[in-house]
Amino acid sequence: MPSEQHPILEMRSITKEFPGVKALSEVSLTVNAAEVHAICGENGAGKSTLMKVLSGVYPAGTYTGEIVFRGEKVEFKDIRSSENAGIVIIHQELALIPELSITENIFLGNELAHRGVIDWVAAKAKATELLARVGLDEDPDRQIKNIGVGKQQLVEIAKALNKDVKLLILDEPTAALNENDSQHLLDLIRGLKGKGIASIMISHKLNEIEQVADSITIIRDGKTIETLDIAAGEINEDRIIRGMVGRSLESRFPDRTPNIGEVFFEVKGWTIQHPQVPERLVVKGSDLYVRRGEIVGLAGLMGAGRTELAMSLFGRSYGSFVSGTIVKDGEQIELRDVSQAIDAGLAYVSEDRKVLGLNLLDDIKASIVSAKLKKISRGQVVDDTREYQVAEEYRKALRIKAPSVDMGVGKLSGGNQQKVVLAKWMFTDPDLLILDEPTRGIDVGAKYEIYTIIQALAAQGKGVILISSELPELLGIADRIYTVFEGQITGDIPVTDANPETLMKSMTSARKRVQN
Repeated sequence: MPSEQHPILEMRSITKEFPGVKALSEVSLTVNAAEVHAICGENGAGKSTLMKVLSGVYPAGTYTGEIVFRGEKVEFKDIRSSENAGIVIIHQELALIPELSITENIFLGNELAHRGVIDWVAAKAKATELLARVGLDEDPDRQIKNIGVGKQQLVEIAKALNKDVKLLILDEPTAALNENDSQHLLDLIRGLKGKGIASIMISHKLNEIEQVADSITIIRDGKTIETLDIAAGEINEDRIIRGMVGRSLESRFPDRTPNIGEVFFEVKGWTIQHPQVPERLVVKGSDLYVRRGEIVGLAGLMGAGRTELAMSLFGRSYGSFVSGTIVKDGEQIELRDVSQAIDAGLAYVSEDRKVLGLNLLDDIKASIVSAKLKKISRGQVVDDTREYQVAEEYRKALRIKAPSVDMGVGKLSGGNQQKVVLAKWMFTDPDLLILDEPTRGIDVGAKYEIYTIIQALAAQGKGVILISSELPELLGIADRIYTVFEGQITGDIPVTDANPETLMKSMTSARKRVQN
């Protein structure tokens, strides 16, 4: 199709500055019609800022440079004006209202109305048609809160199709999806390309980018580094990483010589009920142990019960306790709430840092000390000087990229937010850290730094439980891996005996399989 070779979008010499920071410097981007164009870069490189310029979140006049869309120079004053032109952005944090139905969400702000009265019959019929286009078999009257994240992504795309989208921007579209939902979404993006819709995809999952992208633009430190043509060949993950970080990562994981000590933390017969469905057990008779200086992986498919197990151990933060014991340093302990868990030397870095890990309205210093204020308090009063000193020490030690610890955590990149969460729990001086998807949604360079921090904690004699959906990550950093299937621990495998095939077999079988 000849038109495929013609640019649908040209962003020329885009420069965007914030007080004291040049977020974008002379960035240029060309997207051809009916192509999937990936944008790669480390957290804080400027990817999301560039897309906010394009979509009108940062309106014309707040940046320099020009945007040409479908052959015409455009200046968008807000998101609505960019959507009217056919550009729709789907953010990582989905813009759906949980209490409303699928139909209501699809037409929110674009209601089918006659003389001010919404035509719900027409809306439902149109919603059914749009859902069919994205391959989602759901009742359009169903509330958003009652469907999974993967299906919510499809609702967002259906919503975009209703706006007659010509260019679809997807920011980390598969970050929170399981493998099946991710593959369905990638297939849909390819299908949209076949119907003449161009897509810009921001993702840290380089294997997915290689799978669907036609071109890749790499941004580093607010500047365009290069654009790679997938069809030209010789494009692989190492090549992309070199452009992103400015150097080759010879190894994705830091070198480490484990120094593993004695068992200090044991869980026996741990059983937990679902919080809303008492007859359903989400954790079933689980046994596990952790040794000092050991990194223990927890592998399982989405819904296997890994997070439920972790949260329930951390002061019974999830579900209803049925039975089981926790033994730490040879003594049985009761952890009935989060305060008791913290006092006993446990820490839990949650899967969703923005909802459960941080208050995005707080600054860095308040976030870092929040889990154990008594360490920097005199009586009931926080010592402001000590709070600042502690936060500054962690900022430097963990290389948190921020001009000051007074900066709001909501303004940090994902990788730096994750470092703040780690600092918060390191400040409690725990013996056991439970890390739930600690590298989700962050780039390869930031991942390497997080791995280094985890290994340093293990080297101090602390135990680490690492939950990850990325098997290469577990194989690269863990000493031993438990597998979980339908709430049961089905395997205990030394990393020297593990590979993706053995792990997947154990992750998809309820048969007990223990190797030591």
